[in-house]
Amino acid sequence: MITISKVNKGRNAFYEVELSNGEVLRVSEDTLIAYRLLKDREITEAEIAEIKKASNEDAGFQLALNYLSYQMRTEKEIYSYLKEKEIELSDRKKIVARLREMNLLDDTTFGESFVRTQMRLGDKGPRVIKQKLKEKGLSDQDIEKSLVLYEEESQYKIALQTAEKAMRKFHNKSVRETQQKLQQTLMTKGFSSDIIKLVIDTLDFQEVQEQEDNALEIQGDKLWQRNQRFDTAKRKQKIKQSLYQKGFSLDAIDVFLAKKEEEDDE
Repeated sequence: MITISKVNKGRNAFYEVELSNGEVLRVSEDTLIAYRLLKDREITEAEIAEIKKASNEDAGFQLALNYLSYQMRTEKEIYSYLKEKEIELSDRKKIVARLREMNLLDDTTFGESFVRTQMRLGDKGPRVIKQKLKEKGLSDQDIEKSLVLYEEESQYKIALQTAEKAMRKFHNKSVRETQQKLQQTLMTKGFSSDIIKLVIDTLDFQEVQEQEDNALEIQGDKLWQRNQRFDTAKRKQKIKQSLYQKGFSLDAIDVFLAKKEEEDDE
């Protein structure tokens, strides 16, 4: 008959139970108490098999608790983490159910908290947030519940702040190109076309407008140098097309090209 020769306090919340056959069982305090694992107690092979099975679930549970101690997690994240730690699927299911019963795991609460954090600290619109929540494993129903918190007024405010910040990085561009880049930025961030239109209509482009002539000169000079290998007609055509695509007016472009031709003739 196998007996327990020694019980030691191990790392974290586990105990090491040494058996007379040289085997060592790593168990939680709950398992220790449930199976009355005391020194000199006789233990059967069947009990050892049971304890090992219970210990695997306990080990996974402790891993999950530690993983949750850093921040909130979704059910999918817990499943993935435990799988990486080689916890069996049957134990993963039990652990997730246990965490749910303890109110330590709730995808709806996670989604709402995530949306609030994004509203407070982020610059993302509903579409990007929705995608992030989907990647974290939330159901469509939980995602929709969470996004209800992100009202249009908040979307507009965050989109406006994002656009104003982005606008400071745009230099030497026409008003039209600046607006196009802002639209693209806000679309990439996940805001709707209605919110983007409201933001563009709100922004003041007077300073950009005042700098447009200077921007045309700067971009035009670069293009004039870049296309110097072409004959005059083709050179002007390529520059005109490029500047027009960047939002500069045809009249202003013609004035610039005429000036460059005069300079070359001198």
